[in-house]
Amino acid sequence: MTTLTRDHAEVFARIALGHVGREYPNKMDHAMSGPADVLGPRALHPIFFGSFDWHSCVHGYWLLARLVRRHPSIAAAARIAALLEERITPENVAAERAYLDRPQARGFERPYGWAWMLTLQNELELHAEGPCHRAGLILQPLAEAFAARFRDYLALADYPVRTGAHTSSAFALRLLADYTERNDHALYRQARERALSWYGDDRSAQAWEPGQDDFLSPTLMEAECMRRYMTREAFRDWFSGFLPLAGAGEPATLFASVRVSDRSDGKIAHLDGLMFSRAWCWRAIAQGLDAGDPATQHARDAAGRFVAESLPRVVGDYMGEHWLATYATLALDLL
Repeated sequence: MTTLTRDHAEVFARIALGHVGREYPNKMDHAMSGPADVLGPRALHPIFFGSFDWHSCVHGYWLLARLVRRHPSIAAAARIAALLEERITPENVAAERAYLDRPQARGFERPYGWAWMLTLQNELELHAEGPCHRAGLILQPLAEAFAARFRDYLALADYPVRTGAHTSSAFALRLLADYTERNDHALYRQARERALSWYGDDRSAQAWEPGQDDFLSPTLMEAECMRRYMTREAFRDWFSGFLPLAGAGEPATLFASVRVSDRSDGKIAHLDGLMFSRAWCWRAIAQGLDAGDPATQHARDAAGRFVAESLPRVVGDYMGEHWLATYATLALDLL
């Protein structure tokens, strides 16, 4: 299985540096209560104004921090350090934090952007020193604000959102696990309880997917979420009931490549990301199964095939290029 090489890191870093500071085009998640709220991306979000939308900018920063931790000597390391020093300042963090206090911002980026913000914070905290470490210290108040939002929301969320796009509950909880396990044990337990209550009794998933807008597999994302919150033995038992035919490569749709008919269409371009996110899920799921389980080899084979087919598509139209390198990194370098 291909892993995150220095060559990958060099290319992905150049891509991310080209879009995290690119303000336009921009698709904002911005509810306005009057004319005074008619403001542009940079005015509202002095850190995360680029990359076409707020959440893509957040995980663009995550990508840069991840790459420089894995390959500290990449050519872009100095530019990444300078970017963090320039953008992640106490004043800019306060402005991003103030945006959340607007009554109209209660649902801002829920839950996808929330989860990526905490994933970014977690990555910055994994750096023991240097610009990323300092950025993590400065960004912490914003991360804590999103953690508080998760606590409030999970207390109200009786049902999961089962989708292959931004509102996916399984994806948000999966990302949330890494930050909370290190920083907020109470929130980790709350998220785990929700995951088990939402998905614990699911059996014989039909995997009626993909949808035309999917960049996540609802089926595999649920399985990966459960793997992250369950013991190894409990997960194996649950998975055998959830996808009982995986050892035979069924449902076939979960092991099949997808067609992307128009990469200039932002929604259709999601399907390139689906290939990477499926690869990430299958690789992680395989690690949770017995080596001798027939599903393990099917999972690894599919993951390798998906990555090999999709890596050439990371660079191209901006509708995919502003975010695909993040998902390629998830597939190559598991969280």
